[in-house]
Amino acid sequence: MSHKAWMKTVPTENCDVLMTFPDSTDDHTLLWLLNHIRLGIPELIVQVRHHKHTRVYAFFVTATYESLLRGADEIGLRKPVKAEFGGGMRSFSCEEDYIYENIENELYFFTSQERQNIIRYWLENLRAKQGESLHNIHFLEGQPIIPELAARGVIQQVFPLHEQRILKRLMKSWVQAVCEAQPLGMGTRGWRGDKGGVPGLLIVPLMIPTDEICDYFGVKIAMYFAWLGFYTSAMVYPAVFGSILYTFTENDQTSQDICCVVFAVFNVIWATFFLEEWKRRGAEFAYKWGTLDTPAESIEEPRPQFRGIKRISPVTSAEEFYYPPWKRLLFQCMVSLPVCLTCLSLVFLLMLGCFQLQEPHLSPSLSLQEFVLSIQELPRIIRFLPKILLAIIVTACDELYKKIAYWLNDMGAL
Repeated sequence: MSHKAWMKTVPTENCDVLMTFPDSTDDHTLLWLLNHIRLGIPELIVQVRHHKHTRVYAFFVTATYESLLRGADEIGLRKPVKAEFGGGMRSFSCEEDYIYENIENELYFFTSQERQNIIRYWLENLRAKQGESLHNIHFLEGQPIIPELAARGVIQQVFPLHEQRILKRLMKSWVQAVCEAQPLGMGTRGWRGDKGGVPGLLIVPLMIPTDEICDYFGVKIAMYFAWLGFYTSAMVYPAVFGSILYTFTENDQTSQDICCVVFAVFNVIWATFFLEEWKRRGAEFAYKWGTLDTPAESIEEPRPQFRGIKRISPVTSAEEFYYPPWKRLLFQCMVSLPVCLTCLSLVFLLMLGCFQLQEPHLSPSLSLQEFVLSIQELPRIIRFLPKILLAIIVTACDELYKKIAYWLNDMGAL
């Protein structure tokens, strides 16, 4: 069933991540997974609900504020620091939680995206013990349980839920707003102050970042829309300059050639300024959103689908999963490369076949296109049969190759 059906028919106030199961899922599977989640991740609150019309079960997953704080500490979530403690962004620490902005307010300290990110991290890192199995699925020691069940079809979907209240606000301030800046700057969110010796009385406006896109969708999507808005605004300059050149260009060839050269030079200069300005603007956003000095990938947690043997890291002296590089290289040379070459050859041959049917000069014999054109009684759409056939083949190959690419990526990048 679709994401929208769950979002519209079930209240989502006490849910951050939704996990759905096929309607054929038995009670033993549900209880087995529920027991593993509650024992392996005691921080989570899981509610089991049943959809009356589709007979589909779902786990509604959330966590308490205290548990989310510990999760933020665990994943090193970067949060803004109060001005009196130096300001800026810093990885969250439960031992010094008092230094972070809005730590006292559990409704505003975490954005919905941050809550969901912490919960997804816990769920994807729920790992199996040695010898554990569910029906005919036998888990390796340390293997992530939920990604494996999702790949086997036992779990239908695992996705974060939208918040209708925030979506409606974004619809008004962003989607439906005309000729207004995207919600990526500064603004007023609330009031704070002291009056008459009563602390916390709300009397003065509090100016804090209103990065609604970043707060809701996360840094990656917010950075994309920041670049898209910057690029759209920057395109005004070549558009205006090009329109002026086009207006004053005469019809003779010499004048047109001169204007083309001038416009090309202008584009080179514009592109240079555009790239340099975006580097500056992107660094500002990265600093504001706490991603300017993120840790290198070499010291981040491996992806949940990673499989390997446990060992002590010679670099960090911590326990980690290790997969020999020679096995990865062997798989890439013996499996990935032949499969990719086979797929490319198949697409090339199919494309040549369709072109041969369509173009008569590619074949000495009578082409299908000529044969179809010689029959006047046939509908006109039949004359485009080779092109229609090529479009169908491309669509079918796209779905097939996407599955092959996912499999090769998971197997070849262990």
